[in-house]
Amino acid sequence: MSAPAPAKNAQADPGTSMRARVGDEIVVRGTAAGVVARDGEIVGLHHKDGSPPYDVRWAEDGRVTLYFPGPDAYVRHLVTGGGHVRAR
Repeated sequence: MSAPAPAKNAQADPGTSMRARVGDEIVVRGTAAGVVARDGEIVGLHHKDGSPPYDVRWAEDGRVTLYFPGPDAYVRHLVTGGGHVRAR
């Protein structure tokens, strides 16, 4: 299984510094064929500017871990325009 491509309303920042807010989703793509991707909710920040590392609640088991994203990870930001939040 591989991770879905970022949704049109998700904003990934390839090639730039990763920034996130509490409530954003982090997706870690599988780096090899057959590797399952992981995703989770960012539940804590360690820097005011939203840079890594993050406290992430992983969807697969609900555990919260300190996570330093690598090049195989991206952040899906919630869309808040018009008072709507993107469905997960």
